[in-house]
Amino acid sequence: MQIFQVLIIGSGFGGQCAAINLLKAGITDIRLLERRDFFGGTWCQNTYPGAAVDVPSPLYSLSFAPYRWTQMFAGQAELHRYTHHVAKQFGLQDKVELGADVLGVEWDEQQRHWTVHTAGKGTFCAQFLINASGPLSQPVIPHFDGQERFQGKTFHTNNWDHSYDYRQKRVAIVGSGASAAQVIPTIAPDVEHLHVFQRTPHWVLPRADRTFGRFQRWLLGLKPAYKLLRWMIYWQFETRVIAFKYSKPAVRMVQQHALRFIKRQVPDAQLRRKLTPDYSIGCKRVIVSSTLYPALGRSNVTLHSREQGIAALDETGIITRDGEHIDVDLIVWSTGYDATDGVISYPVTGKNRTRLKDVWAQYPRAYLGTALPDFPNLFIVSGPNTGIGHTSALFIIESQMNYILDCIRTLQTRGLRSIEVRPEAERTYTEMIHREMERTVWKSGGCHSWYQSRSGHVIAMFPGFSFSYHRLTRALKPADHILS
Repeated sequence: MQIFQVLIIGSGFGGQCAAINLLKAGITDIRLLERRDFFGGTWCQNTYPGAAVDVPSPLYSLSFAPYRWTQMFAGQAELHRYTHHVAKQFGLQDKVELGADVLGVEWDEQQRHWTVHTAGKGTFCAQFLINASGPLSQPVIPHFDGQERFQGKTFHTNNWDHSYDYRQKRVAIVGSGASAAQVIPTIAPDVEHLHVFQRTPHWVLPRADRTFGRFQRWLLGLKPAYKLLRWMIYWQFETRVIAFKYSKPAVRMVQQHALRFIKRQVPDAQLRRKLTPDYSIGCKRVIVSSTLYPALGRSNVTLHSREQGIAALDETGIITRDGEHIDVDLIVWSTGYDATDGVISYPVTGKNRTRLKDVWAQYPRAYLGTALPDFPNLFIVSGPNTGIGHTSALFIIESQMNYILDCIRTLQTRGLRSIEVRPEAERTYTEMIHREMERTVWKSGGCHSWYQSRSGHVIAMFPGFSFSYHRLTRALKPADHILS
């Protein structure tokens, strides 16, 4: 059994941010547990064609780790390089245990520590446990009749098989969200025919990408210039909350911009009708792309709407709801993740044998999206209601670390062993979150999205400005907690 002061589950940006902040605070007895055989998270795992970030790179980076980006919206390869740049800069390679797939965790009340059971790497113990597995780590593949009979190739965008040559093949992409919107324009010119199965259309806005020149990249290496650019982008993006929550005229204005964009890029009226959503912009994730619409208009691309969706599969392809049989060689599942109800995929048992599965039976909830009653010294990075639809998720992750470090430092200063949030504090916070959520487009925009759990509650998003969340996490409120 290996014993540490802090265990971190996951080595993506959430795990890296946690580890670096702990090291900076002088807490060096830590270990990151990574289930895969390589270091890194989303941007090391998702290698599908066209993968790129949809937040400007200078903002989609850790505030303490600036980087000389080559373009405004970095592609997967550059984000992969950045991940390893950060790991090397802060010496994280020596702090990670690869191939440590967590099977379950439980709180030991006598020892007052967490026991973590893994497949392949045995058992670990720690006083503090930080889950940073991320909300976009459990791919979802829907089931259709006859699925096991299909003799072609299938894989999820999360696990793209680069050994398979899709060129000059008949390809189906199931899903039309953010990942599909990047794959479609990238592979469409090379396939024989591409069938896109869309359940509901997404609003699309143009992507204002640009390549940074040599002088601009030199400027990005200067901390004052980097910081200035970050804050300029940050405040520009922060104003989007006004449209998401506070101003219906602002929503209508952005929606009109999106309608003009689709009219300009999709001259075919029938295709345009299929691609125009019937809900308010922002209710689902807005896609940022200047290449998606032209790709969908290609002669070798067919868009299938919900009415023409998949009814079943057979040995050679797809049977649609309107009775058409489509022969395909490859099916790509671009069907997203279990990002709400499945935010933690392994069993978690807290005090008095309290099971997280039971606590979250109605819907996932947590104080500051980070801590739970009856689960001492457990912190969830990117937990319930910490998603941010208008700016960089890394800003929220860094804000969470303010709270987590404050909890740990408070115990160290007072010579105590455990901290947990009081039930009434969590309840008050959660009620506030869902009361505020009623005012947002995510709740009242007329759609059903992955932001919502099975309960109908919006779980993925924080209903306000990111600086408001930062203010909530800036300092520990001892009265909201039980320290012992």
